[in-house]
Amino acid sequence: MRQLLLVFSSILTLSSLNTPAMTIAGTTPDLPEMRLAQKFNCNNPQTQAAINECTKLSSQNADKKLNQVYQQLISTLERPRKQKLIAAQQAWIKFRDTNCEFERSKYEGGSIASSIYSGCLENTTKLRTQQLQEYLKTDP
Repeated sequence: MRQLLLVFSSILTLSSLNTPAMTIAGTTPDLPEMRLAQKFNCNNPQTQAAINECTKLSSQNADKKLNQVYQQLISTLERPRKQKLIAAQQAWIKFRDTNCEFERSKYEGGSIASSIYSGCLENTTKLRTQQLQEYLKTDP
């Protein structure tokens, strides 16, 4: 939660500055994709690029935790319930991704869109992880 508040306060600070948005060049078909080899301080991100990268990393960490809990739960279930959980999880992933695309669409074309999407993924994923953890507690 603290990280999310930092992200939003940084976003508000950045949006209040009257400076043009940073543009990141894309790759061309004949050139290999290049990634920045920069490590950001995610405890105190100072640029929109850092905020975007840090929210993406937080989202990926939440997804790793979700997958750990999901694997734990699925290993405890009998086949009929296991199939239902698999179907529910696939539907949930589709919902999460589509819902977060919707949230991001409000900022389409803006430098903040990426962090909005990643933040949505992280929050939604954490809620699902809690739900799966509750199933673990109540299932034999």
